[in-house]
Amino acid sequence: MVKKIKTCVFISGSGTNLRCLIKNSRDYNSPIKINLIISNNKNANGLKFARKYNIPYKIFVNKSRIIFEKNCLLELKERKIKFICLAGFMKVLSKNFIENFKYKIFNMHPSLLPKFKGLNTHTRVLNSGEKFTGCTVHLVTSKLDSGKIILQKKISVHNNDTEKTLRERVLKQEHKLYTKAIRYAFG
Repeated sequence: MVKKIKTCVFISGSGTNLRCLIKNSRDYNSPIKINLIISNNKNANGLKFARKYNIPYKIFVNKSRIIFEKNCLLELKERKIKFICLAGFMKVLSKNFIENFKYKIFNMHPSLLPKFKGLNTHTRVLNSGEKFTGCTVHLVTSKLDSGKIILQKKISVHNNDTEKTLRERVLKQEHKLYTKAIRYAFG
């Protein structure tokens, strides 16, 4: 039996990357097992995947980042989590949280970093006239979308792309790339 790394996924929204991570983590050769899901949004659609796949989840809705992060760290320590995946998690983790976790934290970002860090990525890509975009899995640091790049996937920007069509095409690549990056990092 492959010894799997105890993993937590942080989400805020739809959970499509979460769903793919869950499915892939159940593969015998996957290096991770998702033991916990944390959301900062009680209405996150992704929580339905936690329920569907019978994975424990916690919802911490705090205006105070200090309280939110303290609650998360306590839960992570209690469950002996050694790896975090941010999957559509719409909060920036503090330097203190990152240093206190002491293990790896990966994030999926919908651009070819270092270009287009932050929000509204696809609109900014289209407005810039870029010919290519894509997605990046990177290590999380205290600087927004600035950690070491693990893997990237490049796609063409089409002349008739809208923000919606571009987002959908990039998302399809995200679903494949996240699992590939995890296997690459831990394989």
